[in-house]
Amino acid sequence: MRFDHLTIVAADCACLRSFFVDVAGLEEGERPPFGVAGHWLYLDRRPVLHLIERPDAPAADGIRPSRPPARIDHMALRIDSAVEWQKLLRRLRDRRIPYQLSDMRAQQEQQLFVTPVPEVTVEFVIEAQRLG
Repeated sequence: MRFDHLTIVAADCACLRSFFVDVAGLEEGERPPFGVAGHWLYLDRRPVLHLIERPDAPAADGIRPSRPPARIDHMALRIDSAVEWQKLLRRLRDRRIPYQLSDMRAQQEQQLFVTPVPEVTVEFVIEAQRLG
């Protein structure tokens, strides 16, 4: 098995699209005509993130419909080069997006967690040895 894609449903996908394209470095690509608004975002020419816009999804102000939808805890994206890791840090700092670093010594990895919109957390991970 391998990671195929992740779907996030939100009331407004503009902020999520901007984060994943402008900060994380995914690219918007071709999307089937699903009949609902949204975006397919690609990594290495593969569609990995599907954003679906649903006005009845939880809004950024926390107001929820009477029956809350299922939520995704987080998604993880692995970075393989120290140069790309530093570029990510720079883009986050430039946009004043808060993040948290976690040194996972047992796994010999560095993790970075960011929450671009409420209740959506993204983890970026790199092998510690790649950082030098």
